Amino acid sequence: MVAGVDIGGTSTQVALCAADLTVVDRLELPTPAAAGGGAMAGAALSAVRLLLGRTPARLLGVGVGAAGVVDAREGRILVASDSFRGWAGFAVTSAFEEALGVPAFLDNDVNAFLSGEATAGAVAGEPHVLGMTLGTGVGGALWLDGALYDGPHGAAGEIGHVPGFGDLPCTCGGRGHLETLASGRSITARYEERTGRQRSAREVAEAADPDALAVYEDAGAAVARALLVTAGLLDITTVVIGGGVSRAWPLLEPSILRALATEPPVSGHPVRVVPSLLGEDAVAVGAAARVRAELGI
Repeated sequence: MVAGVDIGGTSTQVALCAADLTVVDRLELPTPAAAGGGAMAGAALSAVRLLLGRTPARLLGVGVGAAGVVDAREGRILVASDSFRGWAGFAVTSAFEEALGVPAFLDNDVNAFLSGEATAGAVAGEPHVLGMTLGTGVGGALWLDGALYDGPHGAAGEIGHVPGFGDLPCTCGGRGHLETLASGRSITARYEERTGRQRSAREVAEAADPDALAVYEDAGAAVARALLVTAGLLDITTVVIGGGVSRAWPLLEPSILRALATEPPVSGHPVRVVPSLLGEDAVAVGAAARVRAELGI
């Protein structure tokens, strides 16, 4: 079997997968983000060992999807948010290979999300896909000709930090990025601006009052605009969306579809938008898919 690991800022998901990427067993644990890279890797390794201890299997390799900017070729974290301590510069694959004695591979978590959905999820078999995650921030990734495309600098598909979406300040230091309208953090902020009440993105969706609907309408319209830009530049018209904010799909989808209908792509092919099928397993399954591909399983 192969293992897939999703190291996020709040929680770490670990899945043990059969060769066809079926999840045989899984664990979720808190990420010790404040304790440093060694502690984060150690927690994930303990979970992998626990899964192997209760499932008779030979581990062939492990894939890791991690938040932040990563060097997938060197297996190292390049840049991480300040919510992680001692994560930037951490050699992830070396730590896993030394501890488990099997090959290890690293991807950015959004790239791994898209790999999972394009290999065993909502867009399985599609040759060209844009993947987007709407979580605390907004992430993006590209699947071209049946494989991930990360670009010459590892930042291809990062639609969340493209400007042109107003003038609100973004957490990255820029202004008017998609993330200022469509992330969980921004939905909370936009709702508070309207009502004076602080609610999580999930609580805003559950409220479903006129202000909540307006905030989600703006988020969906902004997402649609980003999809149309991608369709115009790359002729990609298949999109899969995941992340915590996408759980409010009944609120997001109508506004996305309305905006897409007003100005279809120049190709004439309609944009097809689907929610994640794998849900919380998507990143771990995508990381496991990388192992399968690298080892030719």
